[in-house]
Amino acid sequence: MVRIAVTGAAGRMGKTLIEAVALADGAELTAALERPDSSLVGADAGELAGLGKNGVTIAGDINAVINDFDVLIDFTAPAATLANAAACAAAGKKIVIGTTGFTPEQEQELLANQAATALCKAANFSTGVNVTLKLLRQAAEILGDDYDIEIYEAHHRHKVDAPSGTALAMGEAVAAGVRRNLREVAVYGREGQTGARQRETIGFATVRGGDVVGDHTVMFMADGERVEITHKASSRMSFARGAVRAASWLADRPAGLYSMQDVLGL
Repeated sequence: MVRIAVTGAAGRMGKTLIEAVALADGAELTAALERPDSSLVGADAGELAGLGKNGVTIAGDINAVINDFDVLIDFTAPAATLANAAACAAAGKKIVIGTTGFTPEQEQELLANQAATALCKAANFSTGVNVTLKLLRQAAEILGDDYDIEIYEAHHRHKVDAPSGTALAMGEAVAAGVRRNLREVAVYGREGQTGARQRETIGFATVRGGDVVGDHTVMFMADGERVEITHKASSRMSFARGAVRAASWLADRPAGLYSMQDVLGL
């Protein structure tokens, strides 16, 4: 039985993760965390998630519960994730990271923890999305430079980073397929007299509004035809199930950096 902790327990994703752990075989919620100043510190995590009391009290300090779990699942914010990862590394605890929006400097700081513990980091833990990433790279390799590539993504009004981490992962997948450096060819929005499209560019279009969980479409466009590969998420449970699967898989892995592609054997 893998002992799992969930941080950001009072948030939309945190509640879904708590439910996913409760539904999973071989996993048990043994700790839950929130910000130290949250009024929900001390509440029952199961009751908060709408599942009924489970006896896990929400804590406001990871160090207070560091011995109560084997793997932490973190879908919070970059600064909080960095602090949690450092605490896990110091205690030899594993961590599953679904947080996005890290700066290059924060990313470097985060990944330094792989020397001390096992990290599984992914822009998206949905099994469907990770299969889509594999398909996108294959499509890009086959279609090649004869097709213009554009990426569209839509999320709910509360999402704070753009483009989404999943859209960027899709960009990396297609860029690898056509042997381009995404940082050199990405275009994040267009306005005014931009001139004709440069063939090597990979464009991103971002939409925010309502309660959209996550829509992503990659378009390969040539004269006379268009190929579209789309993934649409209608529930956060698809991400949560994947994260719990990753936590169970990570529990007996040595220190190092892993991805959801590793978990799925892709």
